[in-house]
Amino acid sequence: MTDLFTPLDLGHTTLKNRFLMGSMHTGLEEAKDGFHKMAEFYAQRARGGVGLIVTGGIAPNLQGRLSPFGTQLSFPWQVKKHKKVTKAVHENGSKICLQILHAGRYGYHPLIVSASNTKAPISPFKARKITKLEIKKTIFDFANTARLAQKAGYDGVEIMGSEGYFLNQFLAPKTNLRKDEYGGSFENRSRIVQEVIQAIRKKVGEKFIIIYRLSMIDLIKDGQSLEEVITLAKSLKDLGVDIINTGIGWHEARIPTIATMVPRAAFVFISQQIKKEVSIPVITTNRINNGDDAKKIVSEGIADMVSMARPFLADPDLVAKIEQNRDSEINTCIACNQACLDHIFKNKICSCLVNPKACHETEFKNSKTSSKNILVLGAGPAGLAFSIEAASLGHRVTIVEKNTEIGGQFNLAKVIPGKEEFHETIRYFETMIKKYEIDLKLNTPITIEDLKPLGQFGQGYDEYVFSTGVVPRVPQIKGIENKKVLTYPEAIRNPDQVGKRVAIIGAGGIGFDTAEILLHSQSTDSVQEFFDHWGIDSLYKERGAIKSKVKPSPKREIFLLQRKTSKHGAGLGKTTGWIHRQSLKDHEVQMLGGVKYKEINDQGLVIDHENQEKLLEVDNIILCSGQYSDNKLYSDSKSVLKKRTHLIGGAKLAQEIDAKRAIDEGVRLAHSL
Repeated sequence: MTDLFTPLDLGHTTLKNRFLMGSMHTGLEEAKDGFHKMAEFYAQRARGGVGLIVTGGIAPNLQGRLSPFGTQLSFPWQVKKHKKVTKAVHENGSKICLQILHAGRYGYHPLIVSASNTKAPISPFKARKITKLEIKKTIFDFANTARLAQKAGYDGVEIMGSEGYFLNQFLAPKTNLRKDEYGGSFENRSRIVQEVIQAIRKKVGEKFIIIYRLSMIDLIKDGQSLEEVITLAKSLKDLGVDIINTGIGWHEARIPTIATMVPRAAFVFISQQIKKEVSIPVITTNRINNGDDAKKIVSEGIADMVSMARPFLADPDLVAKIEQNRDSEINTCIACNQACLDHIFKNKICSCLVNPKACHETEFKNSKTSSKNILVLGAGPAGLAFSIEAASLGHRVTIVEKNTEIGGQFNLAKVIPGKEEFHETIRYFETMIKKYEIDLKLNTPITIEDLKPLGQFGQGYDEYVFSTGVVPRVPQIKGIENKKVLTYPEAIRNPDQVGKRVAIIGAGGIGFDTAEILLHSQSTDSVQEFFDHWGIDSLYKERGAIKSKVKPSPKREIFLLQRKTSKHGAGLGKTTGWIHRQSLKDHEVQMLGGVKYKEINDQGLVIDHENQEKLLEVDNIILCSGQYSDNKLYSDSKSVLKKRTHLIGGAKLAQEIDAKRAIDEGVRLAHSL
């Protein structure tokens, strides 16, 4: 039986296992000294055991760049910097392919071209219809980039033909309105793909890996049909392709495909269907973040390889831990997008919420220091991240936590429908506490007396780290003491005690999360339920594999209120905020902005909205109106403990309960001591 660690023979070369580190643009490609930093980033993943790495997308020419200053590989003088990357990967035992990505109408600059004159909803620029002469030049540019990649030491290239980029734009009737030999019939629409592959194979010879990233399911109206996808897939071997990689959905599709609310391995069905039609290896992808799913996919013949991208941000040693049966030590990707994709769309360097060292490896020396005794007050994300990092560097760490479990605010997040992955982060913290023999004292509240010289924690520690978290903010509203009023922790922990009609005060992330848990009867990761909600046709009856959404049956009637007149959830993640807003809209949540809160009484909540006083007759009013830093103990202790105190996480800054910032602060503090 084939398993994840069975080598994959491609004829002219062999991959040592069935793991692919999928393509991710990191922002290092354009950063100062970025290729040096990128070399260390990929080297760590190679040391961690991954069989094959694919780089972030590199443009073949100026028109194909993702951004005005985006990276391209077109000239011999550019080869040298890429050699830093390939050398680092090869020295650590892995192979690496360069992804050639022509953005087409997805480019964020005025020089973009596409199959036709069209404008993508995710770019402010309208694409110009590429001429036939320019098509020939672009085909040459693809082949030229592949040849330069070969000279730079790459083991192959991946041709980006999915996610709605340039080649995909030729394949779909939605964006290909041409009347010449590159438009009309599928034979014509796929012509450029075939010519690009043939030109690359001719330029690089036979002993060079070519992966084609095939859009197997476009998830847009007037996308490709299943028959067309299969037809192209069947032709790829004869064209010179070694491996077919799976592409899921266009970037402009209003359907989530990789965010945390997408069930694990939800889209492997289409890879399996295509695999039955072809004789070359097929890679599957999207929301695969653990060894068990990966093992099942390969052992059951669903696909020949498994692509994980963000999971390698979260844990560079992912493959080694799976091979050594250390799955509980995996720092699992929670698919939040907050530090990876959200950063990229803000022109920031990519990283990872649960592993802030990702893409910043050169900033951390990871060397052992003189050992200190450290007391950490609070076992939320910031305190736990600090403790584990400090213990790994050789410090002796004690954690005291007033509650009976670790995790802090993550214990609220983990029960929100669509955020179940937060369980994994808490599991990881628990495992590492045991591994590094951290002294964990639960159910241990501390007062200032305990920190004084004669107190139980007043001596024997070199440093004190306060990560005492936040407390919910209670707004000043007449009648706020009414029994109808609940704080968000009370509502999230006891949703069955909340009535059928609810007003939520506050439309930030916590307000959205509270609405989600109250709308669903129970948490679910049903793939079919997800497909029905978002209109995904797994039977692929129509082009693009989309269908009408199944109208959900909300469990409650909810009013989501905010004082601001701006968009609800304006502070949510750039790549996931639209998903949360659409979900609440689908569940008929009434979103009201510009609200003034007048009074809470036994009938409900009295508000002023659009210059009219209204009574919302609700069973409960839930306060999601922000938080205060719980840092009084820290303030009181400074005179006692002097300069040995540190403040991190929500206790330092309560705004938005930013776990990304909290974990980053914890890890960086550990390296600063």
